[in-house]
Amino acid sequence: MAKRKGGRPISGWLAIDKPRGIGSTTLVNQIKRLFDAKKVGHGGTLDPMATGVLPIALGEATKTMTFALDARKSYQFDVKWGVETDSLDADGVVTNTVALRPSEADILRIIPKFLGEIEQVPPKVSALKVDGKRAYDLARDGQDFDLPARQTEVYNLALLEHVGEHSRFRVEAAKGFYVRALARDLAYALGTLGHLTALRRVRSGPFVVEDCVTLDILTNLAHMSDRDAFLMPLDRVLVDIPALDLGTEAAQQLRNGQSVAVFRKSLLDKVLTATANETGERAIVLVLNRGEPVGMGQFENGRIAPVRLFNL
Repeated sequence: MAKRKGGRPISGWLAIDKPRGIGSTTLVNQIKRLFDAKKVGHGGTLDPMATGVLPIALGEATKTMTFALDARKSYQFDVKWGVETDSLDADGVVTNTVALRPSEADILRIIPKFLGEIEQVPPKVSALKVDGKRAYDLARDGQDFDLPARQTEVYNLALLEHVGEHSRFRVEAAKGFYVRALARDLAYALGTLGHLTALRRVRSGPFVVEDCVTLDILTNLAHMSDRDAFLMPLDRVLVDIPALDLGTEAAQQLRNGQSVAVFRKSLLDKVLTATANETGERAIVLVLNRGEPVGMGQFENGRIAPVRLFNL
């Protein structure tokens, strides 16, 4: 049987354990080919040197990617002290060295300075834009430029191991956080230099590394149905917003672009409790019909208006 033109209209989330040496975009394109998917996107870029959890959305799940991008992420990373590179990681060129190597006690002493809301200057080899151009392109061209500090949040930072000039950490942080910049700033706070030698994302929102499948496994499967078995529901990333099953009639109203009144007190209380908001003003909810996702709506003044509908 010939393939559908433009790929299969398959929907769901896939958690991939990204291997080292491949970019996120390249991996997404390989997944699109393996699944013959019509539409594919990812929920948070990983650099080629990084490994670990890369959530990939297929089909209608791409409409929920914002929730994956905004989710907290956890990383395990290794730092080599005394050496700095132009990319702040092991793939870069050494730019400076110093003799000082911190002790475990030194590291434990400065960790509290990096917890909570902090300001962080992104690495120059980042995807941020400067005058319309990617920072990493400007850096590769040898251009001189500065990136402004950005506010981010670190929820947890722990030293897992320290041996000689190497340390291993685990960090949980908000979106827009750069682990390479953290390694640089930890080193500066210790009066030395440092760069990443390994980086592994172990959690991205609801996706954990233990639940991931490898690219090799997917590639070696002979049948498309075997690959499809690894897909998770598109609402996997919507676990933190209230879900309301409104029934067939209300679901059809939403699909027609109309708002729906919420009369049942049990549903109303569910929205208000989940949003910790006395009025439920402008709360985002997941609308279901007999357990199947219909779309996302905005709850306001007792009514739900359609925001993003799923074509399943």
